[in-house]
Amino acid sequence: MGQNLVEKIAQKFAVGLDEEQLVSSGDFLSIKPQHVMTHDNTGAVIPKFKSIGATKFANPRQVVHTLDHNIQDKGEKNLAKYKKIENFSKSMGNDFYPAGRGIGHQIMVEEGYAWPGTIVVASDSHSNMYGGLGVLGTPIVRTDAAAIWATGRTWWQVPPVAKVNLIGKMKPGVRGKDVIIALCGYFNNDEVLNHIVEFSGDGIKDLDVDQRLTIANMTTEWGALGGLFPIDEVTTSWLEKRIEYVKARGLAGVPSDSDSKDGEHPRMNANRLTQLKDEMYSLQPDADAFYAKELTIDLSTVVPYVSGPNTVKVMNSVKELEAKEMKIHKAYLVSCVNSRLDDIHEAAEVLRGKKIADGVEFYVAAASSEVQAESEKNGDWQALIDAGAKPLPPGCGPCIGLGTGLLEDGEVGISATNRNFKGRMGSPNAEAYLASPAVVAASALAGKISFDWDNPQSEITGSVTTNKKKSGGAKSVKIIEGFPEKLEGELVWCHQDNMNTDGIYPGKYTYVDDMTPEDQARVVMENYDPEFGKVVNEGDILVGGFNFGTGSSREQAATALKYRGITLVIAGSASATYTRNALNNGFLVIELPELVEDINAEYGSDKLTVKTGKKAVIDFKNSKIAFNDKEYEMGSVGVAAQELVVEGGLEKWVSNRL
Repeated sequence: MGQNLVEKIAQKFAVGLDEEQLVSSGDFLSIKPQHVMTHDNTGAVIPKFKSIGATKFANPRQVVHTLDHNIQDKGEKNLAKYKKIENFSKSMGNDFYPAGRGIGHQIMVEEGYAWPGTIVVASDSHSNMYGGLGVLGTPIVRTDAAAIWATGRTWWQVPPVAKVNLIGKMKPGVRGKDVIIALCGYFNNDEVLNHIVEFSGDGIKDLDVDQRLTIANMTTEWGALGGLFPIDEVTTSWLEKRIEYVKARGLAGVPSDSDSKDGEHPRMNANRLTQLKDEMYSLQPDADAFYAKELTIDLSTVVPYVSGPNTVKVMNSVKELEAKEMKIHKAYLVSCVNSRLDDIHEAAEVLRGKKIADGVEFYVAAASSEVQAESEKNGDWQALIDAGAKPLPPGCGPCIGLGTGLLEDGEVGISATNRNFKGRMGSPNAEAYLASPAVVAASALAGKISFDWDNPQSEITGSVTTNKKKSGGAKSVKIIEGFPEKLEGELVWCHQDNMNTDGIYPGKYTYVDDMTPEDQARVVMENYDPEFGKVVNEGDILVGGFNFGTGSSREQAATALKYRGITLVIAGSASATYTRNALNNGFLVIELPELVEDINAEYGSDKLTVKTGKKAVIDFKNSKIAFNDKEYEMGSVGVAAQELVVEGGLEKWVSNRL
């Protein structure tokens, strides 16, 4: 079986693969990403980096720091934090972008860090955005960022991959934002949760890079770990124009300690583009690549939509809401998803020569200082200001509930941002809707949700198919010293799907800092089944349902099971954050839906915790599990994961390599 694009890029950036090992979904890998970006949370990563004994970066050219989240805060405390981050960056010799330069994700795109065919990670959930350029962009947690700073590497489990076929041609006035709102609202039953999405189909040729970045960015809200567009002529054409732009601009925007040579931009240059074009054929999915799911949506049936209120899983056409006279109080054209040049132009075209409605506050912030400068040059920025828009500095701001213009009690806001969770943009007693820049501008003009669109309404045409992977034969994996080739343990069945971290480790203990390992073991699963601790034995293997470990990111939900003596968890599927926290603490989570379905068929859901009395044998060397006279293939637990288990977690792994 061939590889999809996710697997091909992961293959390129994996470290320490066995000879002739072909990477596939489910595999645990050690990866060396092209770049790692942290923003204001750099301040929280620094002490993690120092606590593991690190004093220098493995590769300063790999690391990018941007200040973008709380840039409106001119208070002494925040300015001191920003200065501390800047001084640290300069002492380490990495690339640093100060407050005001723009949103980190936009900088990563503008300055060529997010380069097609590479892996680029960031300690921010919207690193998915890089997928608009054919970059495998995916979020990491802060401990991972510290590990990459120190060693250049981190671990990654290749997620399941879903193909999303975009077919047909969009009607005039429909934009990429409408497409991703449609995907979130139509496929709203966690179809792509914890998957990486690869976009395909004849409809993508009409999506320019800005629209692709918008769609990829909001795959985060859809539940995916990444959204990857193909590397095609649209990609290379955009890069050609971008390279010409930065060549004309010069190196004014490049950090002084960057690796530029002979006046040439270190990343956005013709030689690099030529190399990419030579590699393009190899950076295409194989014809026989496997996709866990295949979704199709007909773009010709998509209309201008509004998402919400307070969730992306609910959408309505603008016309439906227009008929309801939905009055608004605030409108926003800000954030990394929709504040680029074309977005500002679309809004300006709606508002040029007009005035926004009385009683409406319309806030605008460009995605970067470069975007604002170009918008000023072409007159779009002034058109928005003349219409009554209130400018904010290029950065995040109200999208994350910081700075000027937040929603207050009882207010309704419509925004071109990516996330409308309750309370995120201000008061939890406000309502937040999402839409395209043109719809947001038109709504600000009308004082209610509105958009001038004359095409007929239509129902979305779409479909979803779930695929089962054919047996590809067991993978032989190298086993390191101290890690077992085989492991045997009795299976304990906990049937609950969507087992949340509060059920595993009660929230009331989360911030009790003096909880010992023994204390954690005593209260584990208390909210799910108070009898759990009395039923299980040390050495048991916990089998959970689907989406195991959902909810908050408390790492004790993993460590408490480990301290109770549970050897590992097998789940139908698991929260990516939970899996990451578990392995970062030396505790394995394996996804094996077929085994979970068989156990569910046998033991059902009558009891919260069932001791099966039967043992499973996990053969790590050959990537399979034997239970009830049946063998199940699993993703390979490679050297990267084995090392973390043997050495007791990521921090110890890093310390041992300094």
